[in-house]
Amino acid sequence: MSALRILSVGLGAGLVFAILDGLLNANPLAVRLYAVYRPIARTSVNAPLGVALDLIFGVVMASIYVALVPALPGGPVAKGLAFGLIAWFFRVAMGVAGQAVMFNVPAAPLAYTMAAGLVEMSLLGILYGLLLRTK
Repeated sequence: MSALRILSVGLGAGLVFAILDGLLNANPLAVRLYAVYRPIARTSVNAPLGVALDLIFGVVMASIYVALVPALPGGPVAKGLAFGLIAWFFRVAMGVAGQAVMFNVPAAPLAYTMAAGLVEMSLLGILYGLLLRTK
């Protein structure tokens, strides 16, 4: 697979990542649940930096997906979903577990983060599976 293909899919996935981050973290339910973080949260989000990071993460994840795809089970969708679940575990589940141990945060925002992260990582994984098919 060409580096240009990985880069272009990664940038596209990064854009999807940024959109999903906005939808999942700025909707009324999330805003209400995440109010518990107000004492330590920034008063405004640095959106350009957030989008830039999501683009970088998209490319890095595309590269990791291509490296792991031979070891993932099933066809393109199954491989993508398996990758998404791996990413969810390392990115979201471990982070939420750390927050639960270190901070006095109610269960509802943690559960929302777990669920929203599962949706986001699963969709991104499937996107990688469909767009970075190997022959």
